[in-house]
Amino acid sequence: MIRKLKIILEMIKFEHTIFALPFAFLGAILGSIVINDTWPTMQQWLWITLAMVGARSAAMSLNRVIDAKIDKANARTAGRAIPAGLISQVEVILFIIVSFALLLYSSYQLNLLAVYLLPVAVFFLVIYSYTKRFTWACHLVLGITIGLAPLGGWVGTTGTLTWEAFLLFIGVALWTAGFDVIYATQDADYDRSVGLYSIPSRFGLAKALQLAKLFHVISFIALLSLFFITNLGYVYLFGVLVSGVIMWYQHSLVSPQDLSKVDVAFFTMNGILSIVMLVFTIGDMLL
Repeated sequence: MIRKLKIILEMIKFEHTIFALPFAFLGAILGSIVINDTWPTMQQWLWITLAMVGARSAAMSLNRVIDAKIDKANARTAGRAIPAGLISQVEVILFIIVSFALLLYSSYQLNLLAVYLLPVAVFFLVIYSYTKRFTWACHLVLGITIGLAPLGGWVGTTGTLTWEAFLLFIGVALWTAGFDVIYATQDADYDRSVGLYSIPSRFGLAKALQLAKLFHVISFIALLSLFFITNLGYVYLFGVLVSGVIMWYQHSLVSPQDLSKVDVAFFTMNGILSIVMLVFTIGDMLL
């Protein structure tokens, strides 16, 4: 059982939960300070963390099950656990059920609004893996899905939703959509050949990277706007500016002629960006 669990955690890149978790914490902190004028409690930290672990684990595992045949046919992904025969779909489905149960129980421990909004989160967690079969806007659906992380953190600590929460949602959603477009450039030719949809396969690499830049510009503006409509100070502002530089650097690493550094732009820099935003926001609250 332990060996199978290790295979599943490796398959879903469990360590990459770091991409979304800081934004869930960011939503929790901002919501708690703006609405309640206090910090989240230890219990809220715990249940938000477990809810995020359950949500991402379920979503990534679903993606691997739903895309098993596609992954097997693609040379880049044929070595993944399910197409390689390292684990069965039934075993992964059992893991998905446990992950969703963790999400449900954690939401119940937070507040009723978190429970009432759970079907919306589950819908996007499930539907994303199918969208590449019928729309090139699949990157935006993924953005919405990850953008629910800060909304979930906000709801988890306040039991409310406000315009500030939705600005944070827009910032994270378009940040995610932008880097997903960059990542999808690797499979543009394959997606086009088998009838899968993505912005790179639909519009070509050059236009895809331009759209990714546009998504990131709007994301930067949304995050920057929080400085002007909340009590956030200059430490937060500096964090946003640093994040903007990171997004610019991501785009400097890739071009239609050279995609060799996509993994650096996708994995390393995204992990840094999410942590930067969280650390500078916490610093702003403490000063």
